[in-house]
Amino acid sequence: MSSELLTVRDAAERLGVTPRTLKYYEERGLVMPSRSEGRYRLYDENDLERFGRILRLRSLGFSLHGVIEMLKRPLEKTAAGQNRYSPESLADIRQGLQQQLDAIDTRIESVRRELKEAQAVRAELRLDLDYVEARLAGQPADALLEQRSKASAKAGSKK
Repeated sequence: MSSELLTVRDAAERLGVTPRTLKYYEERGLVMPSRSEGRYRLYDENDLERFGRILRLRSLGFSLHGVIEMLKRPLEKTAAGQNRYSPESLADIRQGLQQQLDAIDTRIESVRRELKEAQAVRAELRLDLDYVEARLAGQPADALLEQRSKASAKAGSKK
């Protein structure tokens, strides 16, 4: 392998992507290129191989989170000289992805509870706004309060 260092533009051209794509994956912590004295990004062969792996996984439809899990595990050479994940690595990847799914399911459930609470508050605010608008339209407070009391009692009996 060559020890040649490539600039963002040259590395992007060689990989067939935009320089922004390379910077995006760096921002996500997937690749850490070295820097020149002038602070320019410089990519070596290992960086290009890692980018190649990322791009292949993404092209196969893996999410960025899935790619991150896979990059944590080493590839192993098969008898045919191909790079593959061992059954142990695949089990680790599966566990990591399952943990991410579990965390997202927990977040979804939390958001659903918050949404339900927000909808209840919204309904209360809607009643308040309707009351204020009716008062501004000249309706007497006593009649509106009686209507609201009946509506609350009716809603309470439906629960």
